[in-house]
Order: sequence, then structure tokens, then C-alpha cells
Amino acid sequence: MEESASGTQANSQPERGEPLGSHLPPIQGQLYRSEEAMRGVSDLERQLMGSNRTLGRRQVAEAAGVSLGASRKIWRSLGFPNMKDDDRFFTPEDGRLLQTVTGLVKKGKLSEEAALSVTRSVGQLMDRMVVWQIETLVEDMVMNEGLTDAQAREALLKTLPDLIDDLESMTLYGYRRMMNSAIVRLALRDETSEGEANEPDLPLARGVGFVDLVSYTSLSRKLNGRMLAQLVQHFEQRCAEVIAEGGGRIIKTVGDEVMYLVETPQDGARIALTLSRLISEDPRLPEARVSFVWGRVLPRLGDIYGPTVNLASRLVALTEPGVVLTDANTAQVLEGDRRFVLIPQGVRNVRGFGDVRPVAITPGVGTELEIDF
Repeated sequence: MEESASGTQANSQPERGEPLGSHLPPIQGQLYRSEEAMRGVSDLERQLMGSNRTLGRRQVAEAAGVSLGASRKIWRSLGFPNMKDDDRFFTPEDGRLLQTVTGLVKKGKLSEEAALSVTRSVGQLMDRMVVWQIETLVEDMVMNEGLTDAQAREALLKTLPDLIDDLESMTLYGYRRMMNSAIVRLALRDETSEGEANEPDLPLARGVGFVDLVSYTSLSRKLNGRMLAQLVQHFEQRCAEVIAEGGGRIIKTVGDEVMYLVETPQDGARIALTLSRLISEDPRLPEARVSFVWGRVLPRLGDIYGPTVNLASRLVALTEPGVVLTDANTAQVLEGDRRFVLIPQGVRNVRGFGDVRPVAITPGVGTELEIDF
């Protein structure tokens, strides 16, 4: 990642930025086309970024002492769209971010690849978090204040400024707390009690679980938008609570499916059994299929990859509602633990793995997690 500024000299900084709507997606440009709404967007932008966007890509790169090529790598990592020289998209705060990222490389704290990967994690996860928060606020106004979607989104411009400091405080707390929890989990891992995991060439021995709602597709056709949203939200909330209580973490959710990761095979099996039971007892949810596999995985960009993930995904598709399936290797690791009863199933042909003998995990002695909803 180059450190010095380069390229054609930028024009002098303009006194005013381009119209705010010029970089908004069409639907937002239409929603915020009124003068009042545009003023609200402008005021909120100053509160968030310290000033309105008045700098082009060359100007912000040269002010930060970073080459245009290096800055473009960072913008791409954050998920920003491609900019032309005359687009006024940036503020001095963007320049400080450029200095921070390139400084990590210059000072030898991170390689360029690692610095861009960390930056990408911020861009992708923050984007999802912010969209989630905004949609939650809008939905709350629609449901509880009787506003239309468009009215709620415009009202958000007036309510959000009073929430920014609290949301920012929660985000910083969450980052530090989750970082601490991750370090504690790594420190407490007992490598000697994990058993042999498959795929020895992959770096991390972890447990991967999948939870899949039964008949979700047919339900989504029958339910209206609000009811479907409530079902999905309730499902994800229940999964998040159980997985967190069991010492795991959610990797991702895709509609009717949740994928989670755990540090030990025992924690993964307990989470799987608890999820299966609680969902089957919940009148607001259809039944669920659950699978869990212990093995080695490759972490990348907040996701995980490898045959262990693929096998767990294949097994959940073979699982009967209310049943937890694993593979023979995971069952061998769990064998002898009185909390689990392991019941071998018939041989199944699994795409990409050939003949596999799944094993059902059922509750033994003292298996259940204590979940207080």
C-alpha cells in the first residue's frame, strides 16, 4: 500500500458540495426530494461526519498523504462505489481513516493484506448493522405509530439525531465486549479434550451447526409481509439467545436458516439439542431441522469455509423435523459423555461426500441449557 500522494493535482476545494441527492440511490433520491428532507439529510450528515461531503477522491487522498491507488483499495474494502474525480463524496473524516489504515501498514503493525481485510470487516459488518438498526426504527414507527413506510423514513430524519450518541455508545461497548469475549473463549479452550478433528490441513478446530425451519417456503406464501417478518425475527431471536447462552456465535442467517460456530463439540451438541427442543415447543414457530458437525474450518471475512461446513449443511437437509443429526467422526468425539445418547442411522449418500452414516444426537443426563426467555 503506497504511502505518498500521487497523480494529477486536484482543483481547489469547492466551497459547497454537490446536491446531496446526487449520490443517493434513486429510491432515496425520490424519498428525500423535498427541501425539508434534504435539510434533514444535510444536518444529519454534519452530525455524523463533522461536515458535509465537499471533497473529491483526489483531494481527500492528497490531504491525507495517501496515493490515489492506495485510497481506492481502502474505499473498495469499505464497500464504497467507484467515484469520478469531480464527485464530491468525501469529508476530512474520510481522510483520517485513510491515514489510520495506511499507518497500520507503514508502522509494521499489519501487512497490507491484513489491513485491507480488517477494513473490509468494518465495511461489511457495519453496513449490515446500520441497515438493521434503521429498518428496526422504521418498522417500529410503522407498526406502533400508524405511519406508512415512506412517512416513517422521513420521520427518521427528525428522530435519529437524538439517538446517534446512544447508538454509537452501544456500538463501541459491543465491539470491546465482543473482542474481550472472543479472547476469553480462546484462552479457555482445552485443546486436549477436543478429540481428533477432520481436515488437518485447515487451521481451526471448531463445531458448525445449522438450524433450518421446516415448510418455510410454503409459509412465506401464506403469510403477509408483517407476519412473515415477525416469524423470521422471532426465529432469529430465539436462535441468538440459545447460541449465546451455549457459548457459540452466529455466523450468518439466511431467511429460514441459521449457521453457528462453537469452540467445543460438547457446547455445539448442547446448543443443537436445546434449539431443537425449544423450537418444537414454540407455538409461534414451525418445526426445525438441526445438524451439528465437529471438524476443521477456514475463517475468511467473518464467514467460515471447508468440508465441515458443507457436511453440516448437507446433513440438515437430510434431518427429520425435531431431530439433531451429526456424522460418525463427531459422534466418536462425543462418545462416553453421559449428556448425549448417540443413535446410528442408516447409510445415506451425501452429495460431495459419498456414503455417510449419520448419527442422531438425543438428550442424555443433564444436557439442557438453562434458557430463561
